[in-house]
Amino acid sequence: MQLIYQLGIPMSNAVGMLLRQIVLQKGIPFEMKLPRTAPLTYGSLTKEQFDKEIEKGMSDVKAGRVYSADAIEAEMKRDFGI
Repeated sequence: MQLIYQLGIPMSNAVGMLLRQIVLQKGIPFEMKLPRTAPLTYGSLTKEQFDKEIEKGMSDVKAGRVYSADAIEAEMKRDFGI
């Protein structure tokens, strides 16, 4: 959706364009498939896997690969008008 906003295309126009392409191509104009793996959930992890994921997160924090809540809020306002 971010691309639609960046292009300045109203959502209603984007939907209309998609529907026209479905008619012209007699089908969905792009490949649709399920993801190969499901997103990680706490209940699906073993203790070792959970500990590894936590360690990855802690490494990001230690390396400064973090975003403040203010930065995230500003980005959402800029990109989505939220």
